[in-house]
Amino acid sequence: MSHTATTASTPETLRARAVELDAEHAATDRRDAFVLPDGVVYLDGNSLGALSVAAREATADAISRQWGEQLIRAWNESGWWTAPERVGDRIASLVGAPAGSVVVGDSTTVSLYKAVHAAARLRPGRTVVLTDPDSFPTDVHVTRGVCEQLGLTLELVSPRDAVTRLEGSDDVALASYSHVDYRTGELWDLAAITTAAHDAGALSCWDLCHSAGVVEVGLAVGRADFAVGCGYKYLSGGPGAPAFIYVAPEHLAAFTNPILGWNGHATPFAMSPDHVPADGITRARVGTPPVLGIAALEGALTAYDGLDMGDVRRRSLSLTGFFVECLDALGVDLPVVTPRDETRGSQVSLRHPDAYAVVQALIARGVIGDFREADIVRLGFAPLYLSHEDALAAAVHLRDVLDGREYERPEFATRAAVT
Repeated sequence: MSHTATTASTPETLRARAVELDAEHAATDRRDAFVLPDGVVYLDGNSLGALSVAAREATADAISRQWGEQLIRAWNESGWWTAPERVGDRIASLVGAPAGSVVVGDSTTVSLYKAVHAAARLRPGRTVVLTDPDSFPTDVHVTRGVCEQLGLTLELVSPRDAVTRLEGSDDVALASYSHVDYRTGELWDLAAITTAAHDAGALSCWDLCHSAGVVEVGLAVGRADFAVGCGYKYLSGGPGAPAFIYVAPEHLAAFTNPILGWNGHATPFAMSPDHVPADGITRARVGTPPVLGIAALEGALTAYDGLDMGDVRRRSLSLTGFFVECLDALGVDLPVVTPRDETRGSQVSLRHPDAYAVVQALIARGVIGDFREADIVRLGFAPLYLSHEDALAAAVHLRDVLDGREYERPEFATRAAVT
C-alpha cells in the first residue's frame, strides 16, 4: 500500500487516517507480545528489536529450569543440541526457504565468512567477487578478507549496476549483496541479480539483516544460493543474538565449511581427529551453540505465529508510507532518501547536516531512532509492534524538533561511543 499526501491533510485528518489504517492492519498487530516503555515511540527495531515477552520467558526458563535443574542433561532433555536446526527452520519459514536449509549459531560476520568462502570454492577458476561498496562495513571487510585469502579480486559494484556487470561475464564467482541498504533502506532485486549471476555461471549470496522478518524475501523462489542474517534486529532475539546461514539445498552436498568445528562433524561425540562433514545444513555449524541466545531468539520468533509474511510486509509498507505522508502534510522539508515506491525495506531515512543532533533531540522526546554517517536520520519501523498512530506521533515530534531548532542544543552534539 502506498499513501499520497494531499494539501487538505491536517493533524486531525492524519489522526483519523492513522486510526483507520491501524484498524485495517489489526490482524498483524502484535504489540502485546513485546515489552515497550510507556511514552516511547521505538523506531530502532532495525538496529535492536524490542524485548519480546516470550523471549524474556524463554530465557528465564532456559536459565532457571533447564540450566538450573537439568544441568548438563538439558542438552538432550530440553533440545539444546538440536536448537540450531530447529530455530533455523523457524527462520526459514520467514525468508521463504525450505526446512533443513537454515541453521542458527554464529554471528553475522562469521556466517558471512562461511558463505562467501564456500561459494567462491564452488566456482573454481573464476577470479572475481562482487559486492556493494556501500554495504555495512563488515560485509565489505569479510568479503575482502576472503578474496585475499583465496587469491581472488574484489570488485566494488553497486547493486544497481550488478546485472550489467554480470551480463556476458565469465570471471565472476560470486555476487554478494545486502538485500536492503542499511543507510537508505532501498530494497534491491534479489531475484534479478541472482538470475544475472546464474546466467553468467556465478552464484549469489544475500545479507538479510534488514529484510528478515519484514520483507517477503523469497530465497527459494528467487533461487538464491546463500544467505545470512542476524537475529537481533526485526527478529527481536536480543543484543548480540545468534545469526543464521542459508545454503540452498542443491549446494549442501558440496558445501565446504571453511571453519571445521566439532559441531559440524557427522559424529561429533565419536571425538575423531578426522573431520567428516555432517549431512545437510548441520555441516554449516562450527562450535558449541550459544544456548541462551538461541533460547531468546526462539521465544521471540513466536510473535510471528499465525502471521503471513505477505500481511506483515503490507503492514510495513503502510507504516513507512504513512509516515512519509505525514512528513509531507506537516511540512517537514528534509530529503527522504528512502524510495517512496515499494522498493524499500522497513525504514525511512532522511538527510540533515546535523543528523546526529536531530536524532538525539528526538530521543529526548521519547522517539528513539538512530544516526548513520554522514548525515542520515534513520528511522526503522518494526511492523509487529508499531502503529500508524506511532508513525504520526514521530512525524509531529520531528517537525517540532526542526521548527524549534532543538537539535542546536549543545548537549545533543556530543557523540556517544555507540551512535
